[in-house]
Amino acid sequence: MFLPSTKDLRDRIRSVSNTAKVTGAMQMIAASKMTRAQNMVANSRPYFETIHNMLTKVKNSSNNQEILNNVKLLQSRDVSKTLVLFITPDRGLAGALVGNLTKAVGEFISKSESDISFITVGKKGDRYLSRSTQNLFGNFAVSDRPTFSETLQISKTIIENYENENFDKVVIVYAKFINTAVQKIQAHQVLPIETESGNENSNDYIFEPEVVSLLKSIAPKYVQNQVFHSVLEAFASEHSARMVAMQNATDNANELVEGLTLDLNKARQESITGELLDIVGGVAALEK
Repeated sequence: MFLPSTKDLRDRIRSVSNTAKVTGAMQMIAASKMTRAQNMVANSRPYFETIHNMLTKVKNSSNNQEILNNVKLLQSRDVSKTLVLFITPDRGLAGALVGNLTKAVGEFISKSESDISFITVGKKGDRYLSRSTQNLFGNFAVSDRPTFSETLQISKTIIENYENENFDKVVIVYAKFINTAVQKIQAHQVLPIETESGNENSNDYIFEPEVVSLLKSIAPKYVQNQVFHSVLEAFASEHSARMVAMQNATDNANELVEGLTLDLNKARQESITGELLDIVGGVAALEK
């Protein structure tokens, strides 16, 4: 088998080793960000679940549809205009995550029977939609450490446009964090707010203030926390996917270096063997 020259092999080993150092550094950075993002998701879940359970109990405790209809965020109507909040990373090198997100949005668009407008969080989603014929309603940027105040303007925009009936349905498309190795792409309906049916009876609770005022107070907070929590989930998914991708890249680079080093040793052995044969041949010629 023909082997490249030792110089070519050394150059390739040096190049791949440098690549492994870069991906290894990116892996460590992503791992640090992943841990922080995962902790933020874990810390936000109890509050989000409490808000959700509270809203569910209050809504199910009232059997008066007229009362519930006074809370616009709970009102369902015929869907002719849909608003999609599309959350993506700003950067690539996150494995198949960005591709899976854009694929999910493409499938959502093809299946939708209503006009769709988009709000984007993240440059990848913004660029994807800019290349298409989709209506971009707005775009927002958040930091590497998302805060509730950063996402508040997003949720305010969503709530205001739904209450003004500019849109009949609001959906968030994002990557839900399952664990370090698994991220699940979801298209989750935010508005109108859907809750699980329950057996609560209005006599089981005494509300202060009364139900409508309570629902009008809780419903916006639920949407605000849904948006914030989705952004946190998306960031945890991004950093987890990037950490795994960089770990795989580093492992592959190290494996390639091992193979190239073996080839280099073989090439050196062949070179040394050739030189020895030349010496032996020269000595034999002199003896004759």
